[in-house]
Amino acid sequence: MTEKDKGLSRRDFLKRSGIVTGTLVGGGLLGGVIGYNARNNTETTPEETREKARQISPKGRKFFTRDADFKILSQATERIFPKDDLGPGAIELGVPYFIDNQLAGAYGMNSREYMQGPFFVGKETQGYQSPLTRAEIFSVGIAALDNEAQKRFKKSFTDLEGGQMDEILTAFQKGEVKLNGVTSSFFFTLLRSATLEGAYSDPIYGGNNNMDGWKMKNFPGHQAAYINVIESDKFQKIKPQSLSSMDH
Repeated sequence: MTEKDKGLSRRDFLKRSGIVTGTLVGGGLLGGVIGYNARNNTETTPEETREKARQISPKGRKFFTRDADFKILSQATERIFPKDDLGPGAIELGVPYFIDNQLAGAYGMNSREYMQGPFFVGKETQGYQSPLTRAEIFSVGIAALDNEAQKRFKKSFTDLEGGQMDEILTAFQKGEVKLNGVTSSFFFTLLRSATLEGAYSDPIYGGNNNMDGWKMKNFPGHQAAYINVIESDKFQKIKPQSLSSMDH
């Protein structure tokens, strides 16, 4: 692992993967993501991340039946949203479990979308064009991440160093890896979006553990009302509240 790879930050990876130029920047989800260790050039290693994952109380899995596949998903999401001086990363936030649970439901089955043929290769601006469901795309993509790791480095994806993982993920983002039924760039787009959704969605859906994603952005979550502070001119830092904790 080169010194350059050791210094790769969340900001660097987001830039290289094109996220900074995406529509989520500027008041969107990435406001709390981009500011990695600009002041501190330290980075959590994959080994430290795996140890932290083992310390977190496990949630139930509904889609991934193989531990190996779930670990690949976990490491991939952590590279996209790593722990830094701003707060926890994807694994601590429960993002892998969020994605797993979503893939087992309507999101993964595309149950609310028209999925009949004929299917044609579409333009990037045309959105979802694959005959595969999201669940199938993630299955293909996770397997491809591991295959690419074996091809390039003779190791499983989860055994790679951080810079090597980023190299593979960046190749997926650029569409350089051949997949069956879908482009690697589209799989990366789904993975990136699902990672951000898991980091910032209501904890009731399985991610955003302890509402830490919201806390990093000073987002109040789901408040019943703001009557007591609405007329105040001062900035209000409100303790976030989940749907699961609201009185009904």
